[in-house]
Amino acid sequence: MHSEFNINNLGKCSVKSPLNLSKNEGSGIFTYIKDGERILNDTSLENFIKYKNTSDLPLSFEKAGPREFLFFEPAKTKVAIVTCGGLCPGLNNVIRSLVMELYYRYKVKRIVGVRYGYEGFIPEYNHPFEELTPERVEQIHLFGGTILGSSRGEQDVSRIVDSLENMNINILFCIGGDGTLKGANAIYKEITKRNLKISVAGIPKTIDNDICYIVRSFGFETAFSIAHDIIRDAHNEAKGAYNGVALIKLMGRDSGYIAANAALSMQEVNFVIIPEMFFDLYGKMGFINVLKSRLIERKHALIVVAEGAGQFLFTDNNIQKDASGNILNKDIGIFLKDKISEEYKKQKFPFSIKYIDPSYIIRSAPANANDSKFCSQLAQNAVHGAMAGKTGFVVGNWNYQFTYLPISVTVKERKKINQESELWWNVLEATGQPVSMKNPF
Repeated sequence: MHSEFNINNLGKCSVKSPLNLSKNEGSGIFTYIKDGERILNDTSLENFIKYKNTSDLPLSFEKAGPREFLFFEPAKTKVAIVTCGGLCPGLNNVIRSLVMELYYRYKVKRIVGVRYGYEGFIPEYNHPFEELTPERVEQIHLFGGTILGSSRGEQDVSRIVDSLENMNINILFCIGGDGTLKGANAIYKEITKRNLKISVAGIPKTIDNDICYIVRSFGFETAFSIAHDIIRDAHNEAKGAYNGVALIKLMGRDSGYIAANAALSMQEVNFVIIPEMFFDLYGKMGFINVLKSRLIERKHALIVVAEGAGQFLFTDNNIQKDASGNILNKDIGIFLKDKISEEYKKQKFPFSIKYIDPSYIIRSAPANANDSKFCSQLAQNAVHGAMAGKTGFVVGNWNYQFTYLPISVTVKERKKINQESELWWNVLEATGQPVSMKNPF
């Protein structure tokens, strides 16, 4: 058994759930989830055969959903919700769904919003807490951003837990990406050290879709859907000029999922450059020469580059970090635009290049229909788990099922595109770009 994937519980669950669901299948009513129900990580026949005749169990995740008995008594439960990190489509949807599920389904009436991320717990910032009611959140899903505000940067974990104690919080929902979840894990550890009965539940928010053991994070689909429209218009821009080049920089600090999926959704992109790939800029097989060949043949080209791509090309070794400790990438979009321009001018090769960076437009947009639905499902399952006393967990999605994962597992490393995967092969097929743009040694 992979014990590191087990979810901790605050204690015995003895409070009957107010949901009044079924205990048995076949009743026509949704059945309570039992803690022993798990979702396989690998559902292939090959993996089944591998474990069939062994005493080992394959890697699996706890199935999310409502439990028959709760740890917290709803009438006495107080909940806090915090959003951290950069903006992402769907933040308000998650806040709204948490409040609606807690208030109407579980009859939890005391819900507070923490303003401007984890710094909202620190008294010196003087950010007031906000009471969250169904009336307050009723319309917020129609707008992008977060009504609670957000921030980056580490805060004193001990003081955060002091605030949770002083406010008599029973459940803390942390909505955010890698940095937020690392902070949530530190809060969970401090709570455990103090032997407090406070549940910490994470809802993964990252446009980049780079959280391990989670197929999809909210906001991701909206992001590449908006990028789809931008790519369409950029394609028109490229075709409108002789040897026209349109270069679009999309989000993706360490992983190229937005760039890859946006390119597949539009099928007009000729080059996708992601952080996971290495390539040469010059030489016969280098990117600039391959791009030139494309221009000679078709008279236009469309390039999508993820923000974290090509960092190895920069000679400046001065590393800077943002408030959350993330390395600030050099601007690969401007870099490529300048290098392409320099080389083609030197060769007296006629061209026209347009550079587009829509990042802030994308991340602050409201969620599309499917993402909105997904946000609601994540929030509902987070509430089910937290009310049952589960703690230190993140709500995930695997093999079309919602799961609970220990926060510690999801923050160990970033999920990246495997260049031997079907996804990347699909990209290569759609773009027609070379499998490699590396010169032979």
